[in-house]
Amino acid sequence: MQFMNCFRSSILPWALALFTSAGLLAQDDLPLPRGAKPKNAGVTGAGEGPAWDRKENLYFTGGNRITRLDPQGRTHAFRDPSGGANGLLFDYQGRLVACEAGNRRVTRTEPDGTITVLADHDGGKRLNSPNDLTIDSKGRIYFTDPRYGRRDTMEIRDEDGKLVEGVYRIDAPGKVTRIITHEVDRPNGILVSPQDRYLYVADNNNNAVGAARKLWRFDLKPDGSIDPKSRKLIFDWETGRGPDGLKMDRQGRLYVAGGLNVANLPYETADKFKGGVYILSPEGKLLDFVAIPKDEVTNCAFGGQDLKTLYITAGGTLWSIPVNAPGWMPSRSD
Repeated sequence: MQFMNCFRSSILPWALALFTSAGLLAQDDLPLPRGAKPKNAGVTGAGEGPAWDRKENLYFTGGNRITRLDPQGRTHAFRDPSGGANGLLFDYQGRLVACEAGNRRVTRTEPDGTITVLADHDGGKRLNSPNDLTIDSKGRIYFTDPRYGRRDTMEIRDEDGKLVEGVYRIDAPGKVTRIITHEVDRPNGILVSPQDRYLYVADNNNNAVGAARKLWRFDLKPDGSIDPKSRKLIFDWETGRGPDGLKMDRQGRLYVAGGLNVANLPYETADKFKGGVYILSPEGKLLDFVAIPKDEVTNCAFGGQDLKTLYITAGGTLWSIPVNAPGWMPSRSD
C-alpha cells in the first residue's frame, strides 16, 4: 500500500482526482472495483503473451515454452520448445497464432498440432524477432518486428540502407505486407480497435538514452494500411520503461503494460513511471494504475467467464485483478 500511495502521489493526482475523488464516476464506470488489488496466481514461467481461449484456458509464453493454464489452475505444456514464442492470440477458427521471436517467424498451430508458417521473411530477408500481434474483423493479423539485444543478424533495410524494425499485416500464409517502416522507432505491443478504426502501436526502445517510450495511434484504412499523417501520441513514458503489450475493455479504455520498479540506468528511470498496467482513456488520460511489484511487466489479457479478470505477466510470474467492464474481444465481420 505504501508503494501504491507513493506512486499515486507522484504521477496520478491530475488524472485520478478528476475522475474519482469528486465522485464524478459511478462505481461501474471506474476501471477497477474500489479496493481491488492484484493477486499473484502462483504460476511461474509466465513471461509474456497471455491469451484466453473459448474453453476458459489461459495460454502464456516463457522459458521457450507455451504453457496452458486450465480452469482448475493446472499447467500443461502446449508447445515445448516454442521457438522463443512471445505474443499469442487465437484466430477466429480457434487456432493459436504465435510470434516466435527466436525462430524469427509468425506461426499458427493447426487442430492436429502441425505448424503453419504465416510469416518469416520481408522481401527475401529474414524477419528480426516478431514480438506481438493483433487481429482485425476480417481475420487479418498484424504483428510487430523489433529487435532487442544483438543487432548484427538483422537483415531488413530500407532503400537508404537503414535497418528496419517494422509492423506487418498478414493476409494469408506467406502473404505479408509491411505497413509501418519508420513511423515508430521500435514497435512492441499492438492492437486493432473495434470496427478496425485505429491501430495502436507501443513504441519502446529501451536501450537507448532519449529514445521513444510512447503509445501511438494510427488511422487504419479498409485495405489494412495506415495513414502515416494520422499518427497521434496517446501517452508518453518519457525516460522510463515504455509500453509493452496492451488490451482494451468494452468501454474503450486501454490497459497498457509498462514502467519499471528498479531503474535500468542510464537507459531507463524508475522514479516516475513504476511497473504495472496503465489504464488510459481513449484520449490518453491516465485513469488508474495497477501496481505490480515484479519487473518486467510485459503484457495483459482479459479472461474469466465474464471477461472481467485482467491477467498480467511480469518477470515470469502471473497476476490477476478484477475489473468492472468486460474485456473487448475482436469479432469477425461477415
